[in-house]
Amino acid sequence: MSGQLFFGDNLHILREHIRSESVDLIYLDPPFNSNSNYNILFKGLGGRNAQAQIEAFDDTWHWGIAAETAYDDVMRSGSQASTMVRALRTTLGDNDMMAYLAMMSVRLIELHRVLKPTGSLYLHCDPTASHYLKMILDSIFSPFCYKSEISWKRSSAHNDAKQGRKQYGNIRDVVFFYTKHPREWTWNWQFTPYDKEYIDQFYKFADEKTGRLYRLGDLTAAKTGGDTRYEWRVKRLSGGEWQADPENEYLFPKPGWEYEGKLPYGKRIWAYSFDNMSKFSNTGRIVYSSTGMPNYKRYLDEMPGVPLQNSWDDIKPPSAKERLGYPTQKPIALLDRIIETSSNPGDIILDPFCGCGTAVHSAERNKRHWIGIDVTFPAIQVIDDRLRYYVPSARYKIDGIPRTLEDAAALAEIDKFQFQFWAVALVGGHSRYGKGGDQGIDGQFFFKRDSKTDGMGIISVKGGKSVNPGMVRDLRGTIERENAEMGVFISLIPPSLQMESEAASAGFFESSQGRHPRIQIKTIADLLDGKGIDSPLQYTTVTMVEAGRQAARGAQKKQAIPPNELLRQRNLLLPISGKGRKKDQQEFELENTPNQLHEAVIKRARNGQI
Repeated sequence: MSGQLFFGDNLHILREHIRSESVDLIYLDPPFNSNSNYNILFKGLGGRNAQAQIEAFDDTWHWGIAAETAYDDVMRSGSQASTMVRALRTTLGDNDMMAYLAMMSVRLIELHRVLKPTGSLYLHCDPTASHYLKMILDSIFSPFCYKSEISWKRSSAHNDAKQGRKQYGNIRDVVFFYTKHPREWTWNWQFTPYDKEYIDQFYKFADEKTGRLYRLGDLTAAKTGGDTRYEWRVKRLSGGEWQADPENEYLFPKPGWEYEGKLPYGKRIWAYSFDNMSKFSNTGRIVYSSTGMPNYKRYLDEMPGVPLQNSWDDIKPPSAKERLGYPTQKPIALLDRIIETSSNPGDIILDPFCGCGTAVHSAERNKRHWIGIDVTFPAIQVIDDRLRYYVPSARYKIDGIPRTLEDAAALAEIDKFQFQFWAVALVGGHSRYGKGGDQGIDGQFFFKRDSKTDGMGIISVKGGKSVNPGMVRDLRGTIERENAEMGVFISLIPPSLQMESEAASAGFFESSQGRHPRIQIKTIADLLDGKGIDSPLQYTTVTMVEAGRQAARGAQKKQAIPPNELLRQRNLLLPISGKGRKKDQQEFELENTPNQLHEAVIKRARNGQI
């Protein structure tokens, strides 16, 4: 399937790039969590600077010029939402919640526009804002297009009593399901397995020949027209069990046999034609009651399960196998269910807040086309790396990231932090900090220096219109302070001869792969032209995780990934976070139970592929 990934404000992307009535299914999980800033933590190698964080996902929305502009856009939209949003502002005032609702309202208006007449929208949120969002959704889609409020159990019970909490534990998220049309929409029934109690209660019989469990089903139906009140002829030896009389033996009765003709109960009709009833009889699918009434054998292994309800307790939070470091990451099984229910293969799926890319990953593996939008470059990089690793056959375009020096300069002017994130990723690094307080470290990367030791590189990014030798000296000081092997200085403009001389004076360091300059200066133009840095083979997130596993096992050797594999598996820009390291685990182990990436590395190692 084909996909398109956009880096930018989803409101602008929706207005400028997405046609009206072109999308079959929209899933969105907009960032909101009551004054919570999510910092994604990453454990470095060898205990060096253990906490590297990125604050690109500050999900608190505040009232300001952007919220005021969004509110004004809603007022001018002509949508019924204008009345609702005005009333909410009167009630709530100009606070963070109202800012969130204004920003969401203007986007939901656009999402309604791009949805096909048979399309559906699923909005995932927590209970903090769900009741306000439903009022806004009703005003945009109409109450008649509201179909369900799905309750997803996202975590197990919390033991908050010890912390003095005086309210019920919050372990569920809300997912609102709306359709564009009140009566017509794409729908594919999904089923969940029967539980043991249900099976024990209803599937009480076992086939004598095969042992297959079955229950008895009624072969009659309420009368809805037509006339299928034929007699179903049965017979039995006196005192024996009833059986079908397909040859109409009752016309020439045998001694000692009983014969009857059965009609549906009361005013009901047979649910099947006489021919179908005869087929059921010939294949052993009919069981007779003591009165001779036929019943249908419904085998357990032929039943699809329980039709999916609006309480979802069977999908667990992302396991360690899935986690990519996002605190709000949703399990791919959740998106599989939504996509399989409300779309068909070949349909177009849109996620306007695509984060770490669970929705687009699910869309790709379920053979749907997709569109993903995110305003942060780290998210775009995570999705790109995720798809490259899990679905290497995926074909998609990335729009909005700099492709030329002019594009890069424009990004640096508009948002220096996104420029910094992007530049760090160009050399395979992980962004160190978000906004300020970086102590001279904009990013870092890790590599295998030799068979026993690991190395670290420090990245400094300058997007301004002037650079000087003092900046290179500062990077050298940072390298020495952090006990790093090397540093990379990235600038938008070319360095001076004095800067190049300062970098050269730092000398070289040795690795098992040769000699490498300790400080390297690269311009954005160099990197866009494919002139990368001279370093030992870097750890990808995949190989970093595997290195941690081997260290925890006391492994003595880690073989580097070949260059062609390294190029295929580019670094995940966002690091992996987690809790609770084992006592015998070395410091550079990622603090997470191994995920699918880890297992894939082990499998390749066992097969001799790495």
